[in-house]
Amino acid sequence: MAEPTLISVGELLVEFVSHRTGCALKELSEFSGPYPSGAPAICIDQAARMGTRTALYGGLGDDNFGKALIERLQSGGVDTSGIRQHADKTTGVAFVSYFEDGSRIFIFHLDNTAADAVSANDIQIPTGPLILHVSGASLGNVNIRSAIEKAVSDVVANGGKISCDPNARPELMGSPAVREALAGIMEKSTWLFPSTSDLGFLFPNKSENEAIDALLGYGAEIVALKRGAEGCVIFTNTDEPLPLSGYTVDETDPTGAGDCFCGTFLAMLSKGHTPEEAGVYANAAGAIAVTRCGPMEGNSSPEEIERFISAHKDKPPTQAL
Repeated sequence: MAEPTLISVGELLVEFVSHRTGCALKELSEFSGPYPSGAPAICIDQAARMGTRTALYGGLGDDNFGKALIERLQSGGVDTSGIRQHADKTTGVAFVSYFEDGSRIFIFHLDNTAADAVSANDIQIPTGPLILHVSGASLGNVNIRSAIEKAVSDVVANGGKISCDPNARPELMGSPAVREALAGIMEKSTWLFPSTSDLGFLFPNKSENEAIDALLGYGAEIVALKRGAEGCVIFTNTDEPLPLSGYTVDETDPTGAGDCFCGTFLAMLSKGHTPEEAGVYANAAGAIAVTRCGPMEGNSSPEEIERFISAHKDKPPTQAL
């Protein structure tokens, strides 16, 4: 069977990272950036670096921010022909600042930028086997949400598969319409990639086990629960949960690590690897990602991941729940 192409639709932007912990984006601080960003872009860039055929759809301004992102994606091997650059709009921007406990605050500038100038009619789904990856954070914008829902319908109608990372961002996902759209996409998904914080957002009155059961109840073949530095746990309806250990590293910037995990996991599956192998590589890719500042700067190749795993070979891949 031919290897599928991994595609995504969503917000494309650049990100500025505050140097000052605890400033909450309301006090003076120095920033680094512009870093190429956007959850779909991070995921697809990582999958491309793993050697997977990829394509990305969205909008950028015809400005230097947009050019920086296009050039970065193309350098990793991403097909960017589905990205429209708008001469009359600026590229979307996000600002992020961290607190001492590792939590973050974001301010997004997406509305009325090129990021939300996405039309469902602009998206020409490629032929052949497909995986469409959806980031829940992309659903907060009504134009992007409409384009994603149309793409999901088209891919499913053509026999493709859906992957979804709920990727809860309260700053972007406050509307009931967002939750409804996310639920509809999760019901069509073969693979789900929630983080532990996503479970609280999706199922505030359920325990972790109850939330996982609810996600499996949507019909997903695999639910890979991302647990940050603790690794991940792979759940299915047929096998016992498989916990896979994380790695201890010096964390610099965790933004984008979850998207990097998804891109690695899906790339490994598309190449015929087992879910366990995919999880081991995805954990390592996520660990590498957090050691570098910038949401896409820590994306890595299979060779880098293999060297990292070899350097941590004293770390058993599985752990007790």
